[in-house]
Amino acid sequence: MTQSAGSIRFILNDREVVLDSLKPTSTLLDFLRLERRLTGTKEGCAEGDCGACTVLVGRLSGDDLVYEGVNACIRFTGSLNATHVVTVEHLAAKDGTLHPVQQAMVDYHGSQCGFCTPGFVMSLYGLWLSNDNPGRADIEKALQGNLCRCTGYEPIIRAAEAVAQARPNAVFDPILKVRADVRAKLAVMRSQETITISDGDSTLIIPGSAAALADTLAAHPMATIVAGSTDVGLWVTKQMRALNPVIFINGIDDLQSIRRTEDGLSIGAGVSYSAAFSAISESYPAFGRMLDRLGGEQVRNMGTIGGNIANGSPIGDSPPPLIALGASVTLRSTAGQRTVPLEDYFIDYGRQDRTPGEFVESIFIPPLPKDDRFAVYKISKRRDEDISALCGAFRMTLDRENRVMDARIAFGGMAGTPKRAKTVEAALIGKTWNEETVTLAQPAFEIDFQPLTDWRATAAYRTLTAKNLLLRFFLETSGERAEIKRFEVVA
Repeated sequence: MTQSAGSIRFILNDREVVLDSLKPTSTLLDFLRLERRLTGTKEGCAEGDCGACTVLVGRLSGDDLVYEGVNACIRFTGSLNATHVVTVEHLAAKDGTLHPVQQAMVDYHGSQCGFCTPGFVMSLYGLWLSNDNPGRADIEKALQGNLCRCTGYEPIIRAAEAVAQARPNAVFDPILKVRADVRAKLAVMRSQETITISDGDSTLIIPGSAAALADTLAAHPMATIVAGSTDVGLWVTKQMRALNPVIFINGIDDLQSIRRTEDGLSIGAGVSYSAAFSAISESYPAFGRMLDRLGGEQVRNMGTIGGNIANGSPIGDSPPPLIALGASVTLRSTAGQRTVPLEDYFIDYGRQDRTPGEFVESIFIPPLPKDDRFAVYKISKRRDEDISALCGAFRMTLDRENRVMDARIAFGGMAGTPKRAKTVEAALIGKTWNEETVTLAQPAFEIDFQPLTDWRATAAYRTLTAKNLLLRFFLETSGERAEIKRFEVVA
């Protein structure tokens, strides 16, 4: 028997949806296809990789209404309270006239077998809403999260370029004409009260504030907290895990703040990669460039830096640069707050310094001194939308005599946790920053790390690459030419 102590409300295309019974692991894709028969949204990979399931989700950000492409296959329906979900069926006019984005796909032969086409259309529509005059780089970034097995990217890009030029003559748009009305409706749907929905033996909870989250987690210390679901979603779609209870935190305003002061940058745990991109890129450009390669646009719109930290994955891309920058994490519970250096937060594989009832509230990054050298390198099988084989971050302070005064080197993918290369650092500090120093320090990587071999890379490859990244860092920061040594890998 289903019992409910609340309901979630959102807008689906042009109709309001109220759900008072819902399983916490119900995906938006299944809701659209099975419950509402909106079958234009496709299931391809079921892991947020191919983009065939792309839809737009509009949310309030302050007084603004922001629409972002997301992967419906790993987005949980319970996370949609006070949002506007837009599917491909909503784009054409009621008389059948195609939206300019759709028409351009027809005119420029952007669809081949057609399976991936709705996802491409929705990604381009998201770009249409956010950028009046996109260049090719903007278009390619918008399409990072969409894959086409027919290799039809060039016609799709031409369609996107054409629709940008035709924009002033666009006759209609299904969102622009109702934007103010949707904004007002979503404002009414937002709730500061905690929403609890029970469906059989399963429960989902949506706290209205950070304080309510602390109370909820104290009552359910073993609950699964879901922010962006870019990782947790795969627990359900690939591992078939039953999660109960689930606490959705993506709608908590308290966790959405970005504050920059002279002391540094503070980022709320609920801030997505996309939302944090501008602030991070401005203060730490190398970190920002790496974020552009973290997943596709849909993943960056959903995933959060706080979630990447809380999950504790050894191959998470954000911890290495954050550790190199000396970041700290603030944890919160009903007992209060405590702040720990991020490098100390990761204890062992699957273990973090977080007690039952605690959650990651925010991340603080100190300013980067203007004379410090800083670089981030992501190594993966494909450049975009891929999980790293390893990710390295390097930060160095030199004195006037070109001696290394301080060094912070951190890697993901080299150990059971994101970890500093402290032996390598010690081999560099106090030495002149030159190729000889780098060459003498490289063997220390074998002391700091004993990486695993898996399908992404062998242990030998990871060790060799870490050594070569130190040399790359030297070449890029010294302004000198150096002889690149070749290291032999013994299988």
